[in-house]
Amino acid sequence: MNTVAEKSSTGLDANIAAALAYIPIIAIVFLVIEKGSKLVKFHAVQSLGLLVAWMVIFFGLSIFGMIPVLGWATLLLWPLVGIGMFVVWLIALLKAFKGEWWKLPVIGDIAESQAANL
Repeated sequence: MNTVAEKSSTGLDANIAAALAYIPIIAIVFLVIEKGSKLVKFHAVQSLGLLVAWMVIFFGLSIFGMIPVLGWATLLLWPLVGIGMFVVWLIALLKAFKGEWWKLPVIGDIAESQAANL
């Protein structure tokens, strides 16, 4: 297990703050107040990227669901997508709690570059 001795500028251990960043409103707060820990900034940005991805998928499925006949397929996709997104979110949260820089395929690269610039 990867132990993290680094502290966040909030006073929390960086791994705990990074895990809390997967709650979107807390991620926004950490982006504003975090000054020291790149780990916390990375996971806050990645968390918000995951939220944006979920919203894009949500709206895409909603629009696809309006198409006559083909829209019925979304009844099967909604539970699968929901479970898949929850699993990805949970893995990311647990990796953050372990203090790991676990990057999602596209979102992680964006988060890494943004965290370096913040």
